[in-house]
Amino acid sequence: MNRWLSSLPLSVFLFSVWVVLNQSLDAATLLLAAVLAIAVPMLTRSLRPAQARVRNPALLFKLAVRVTVDLVASAFDVARLLLTRRSAAISSRFVQVPLDMRDPSGLAMLAMVLCLTPGTAWAELALDRSTLLIHVFDLDGEDEAFIAMIKQRYERLLMEIFE
Repeated sequence: MNRWLSSLPLSVFLFSVWVVLNQSLDAATLLLAAVLAIAVPMLTRSLRPAQARVRNPALLFKLAVRVTVDLVASAFDVARLLLTRRSAAISSRFVQVPLDMRDPSGLAMLAMVLCLTPGTAWAELALDRSTLLIHVFDLDGEDEAFIAMIKQRYERLLMEIFE
């Protein structure tokens, strides 16, 4: 069964989406939905990353709370800047953050956190995974303070979770 349905949640999702998009329960629609639900996961198996190995699941809650608080605070900061400053007064720039973390799952989680946080965007990861380039909407202080914040608030915690 695993050979034909390599990812059951993905297969169920694809089947459901196909039926909903076609707005039909005809036999042909259901047959094509079933074919897609089986074929797409099989053909894309090599593209999916290996399953993440969470070493310390208790810290996931701590990370979720930290990220939620930071997302809300950042959204208010960005809104305040947009409403109170002229474009010329906003100091956007790229910052290179040296990384100690090498775990692909941890790096993916860091990418999601930084892309979801208003005011920051993941721009590039060095091929050797040693440096991360982040675009920061407004950086009032030194780059070192921002780098230290990323490393202390996110990288260290993600390393404890995944490495």
